[in-house]
Amino acid sequence: MPVKNRLAELHDDITAWRRDIHEHPEILFETHRTSALVAKKLREFGCDDVVEGIGRTGVVGVIKGNATGSGKVLGLRADMDALPIHEQTGLPYASKTDNAMHACGHDGHTAMLLGAAQYLSETRNFDGTVVVIFQPAEEGGGGGREMCEDGLMERFGIQEVYGMHNWPGQPVGSFAIRPGAFFAATDQFEILIEGLGGHAAKPHETADPTIMGSQIVMGLQTIASRNADPVDRLVVSVTSFETSSKAFNVIPQRVHLKGTVRTMSAEMRVLAEKRIYEICEGTATALGGKAEVVYHRGYPVMVNAEAQTEFAAEVAKSVSGQCDEAPLVMGGEDFAYLLEERPGAYILVGNGDTAMVHHPEYNFNDEAIPAGCSWWAEIVEQRMPAS
Repeated sequence: MPVKNRLAELHDDITAWRRDIHEHPEILFETHRTSALVAKKLREFGCDDVVEGIGRTGVVGVIKGNATGSGKVLGLRADMDALPIHEQTGLPYASKTDNAMHACGHDGHTAMLLGAAQYLSETRNFDGTVVVIFQPAEEGGGGGREMCEDGLMERFGIQEVYGMHNWPGQPVGSFAIRPGAFFAATDQFEILIEGLGGHAAKPHETADPTIMGSQIVMGLQTIASRNADPVDRLVVSVTSFETSSKAFNVIPQRVHLKGTVRTMSAEMRVLAEKRIYEICEGTATALGGKAEVVYHRGYPVMVNAEAQTEFAAEVAKSVSGQCDEAPLVMGGEDFAYLLEERPGAYILVGNGDTAMVHHPEYNFNDEAIPAGCSWWAEIVEQRMPAS
């Protein structure tokens, strides 16, 4: 694999940073130790500017090339936060914090971007400016949105932005990407159904909310099967069904449902939300009760720009020899907020035959580090070549 020689030399150092971060996971915006470590490293590397506190606990480093006449400014982003999972890897550097674990590889993403930042700070063999972005709260907190609302793009003059995620099941150090919609919009809903409870032996004297809830669960499945165009991708999943009574002989007064909606287009997102309200309210009314829907819009669809995706794929080929077409992913990714602000691309780097992300036995594969760092460096040097 033709990786940068300097990055190969730094492999052990970058691995050590990664394992240190892995050992001390922090959730959502509470990345205080990780953010401080990142800022310290960036200053040691000689970045031209290091700014903390963007998007609460985000860190930004600015690296100017040997020439800046092109006026180009690229953003490179890594996420820093962990998940509320109890680690079960048994590794010597396993999490020291109960119910917190780097189960998605953000420790690897952070370490790889730090490695690239050190290389770029040392060589500066490009014409333009690089902005390295270390983001908190990707795992449900919307840290990308917070950094953008804090003026990330405007303050640092970012024109294009690139991101990367490790991918279990893909050969180590290989790459995959796709243009257009890539990761799904991730919305959540809650449904509170109010009926008329009573004795289970006298159902005719009640308005049974368990029947209403059951009908609603089945009705929601018709959104994908009967309302959406079959070629569009849409998932509506009810994931929790709770009643206000736990007794065997009581029909409850209330039922509480929770679930998620995953869509790949703005049109499907609007359709799903509209039909959830209609199905829930109509079904409950028809059965003598009422339903209140609370719909939470989460991350938007993450859309890779065509030109930047083609460029990112060519860079990946120059590093690993090939770049496959990535699958559509119904999971969410808040890099979507950055791509709504600026054109760019998000790529997958292979993590090998490991446990899937968000699993208590998952671990980032350190063998992917040279390829990931080299991709970051090549993005800069090929997009902003030195004169």
